Amino acid sequence: MQLTIEHIKNNGWLVLEAVAGSKAYGLDTAASDTDIKGVFVLPKDLFYGLEYTAQVNNETNDIVYYELKRYVELLAKNNPNMLELLCTPNEKLLLKHPVMDLLQPELFISKLCEQTFANYAFTQVKKAFGLEKKIMQPMDKERKSVLEFCFVYEDHYAKPVKVYFESSKMALEKAGLAAITHLRDCYNLYYSEVHSYAGIIKKECANDVCLSSIPKGEQPVAMLYFNKDGYSAYCKQYLEYWDWVGKRNDERYNRTMQHGKKYDAKNMMHVFRLLLVAKEIAMEGKVNVFRKDRDFLLAIKEGKFEYEEMVERATALKDELPLLYQQSDLQDLPNLEYVNELLIKMREQYYGE
Repeated sequence: MQLTIEHIKNNGWLVLEAVAGSKAYGLDTAASDTDIKGVFVLPKDLFYGLEYTAQVNNETNDIVYYELKRYVELLAKNNPNMLELLCTPNEKLLLKHPVMDLLQPELFISKLCEQTFANYAFTQVKKAFGLEKKIMQPMDKERKSVLEFCFVYEDHYAKPVKVYFESSKMALEKAGLAAITHLRDCYNLYYSEVHSYAGIIKKECANDVCLSSIPKGEQPVAMLYFNKDGYSAYCKQYLEYWDWVGKRNDERYNRTMQHGKKYDAKNMMHVFRLLLVAKEIAMEGKVNVFRKDRDFLLAIKEGKFEYEEMVERATALKDELPLLYQQSDLQDLPNLEYVNELLIKMREQYYGE
């Protein structure tokens, strides 16, 4: 059975539901969406059977529910999203079953947070840089042809194939190619006004050069090299770029373009939010979901800092963490044996009711 958000809610399997994301952090603006995260408990027949479902989300991914086992499993790994859900302020809770009171933050918060929060933060740096690359290196909608990756070697120089044919006043469709043994992606180039050669490519959208049947005794006019690796890399980049264009959040993209810093400032804001939460965990032993540093974080989101400065400051903040965690009173790891017993107790209590 394919579970849905509606199925879980209508059957009363939900045991925790909370506002998440920017509205939980206190970083929301007028344009912010409402993100919801929650925890559900599968009924016995689905839990014990083959069709275990660990996670369910809606089409837009702004509502995500985790099955109790998966939720506790991620908590034990100090997953930042799950710890934030566990520590959500009461005013942001939409539903909480009494069985969830058995899960307390101090059971899970450990020195693992140094890595989980910092590593997650620096994936956002990569995302910010990835967007910068796409903005700074846009790609034409018209895809390049194989011909643009073909070069003719003549007189000790490699010339683009189109330049070679134009300067030689020859027609591309009257050319023929034959592979050269032991020379990868290299071809003997033939030309004839008499013989019917296949040309260099069969059609403009071709993904490879084509070969011709060459009459015995014909002499090549030059050697052609097809940069096949370069063409493959270009095609991959082209598909990734236009896939990104099709899926990108235009409002967020336009905001990035308006602030003129050419990087995704929202991702960068989350870098600092995560690193600051990690620092607070080491110093205070708790996860502060609601942010008192709203003005600073929103200034980052508005693009008021240069990308290089942000990376430098984030790296410095990350470098502070090892000593802070070493000096903290946090447990090294959650007690998995106790957590396992607690999970069993929670499920028995829920099913018993």
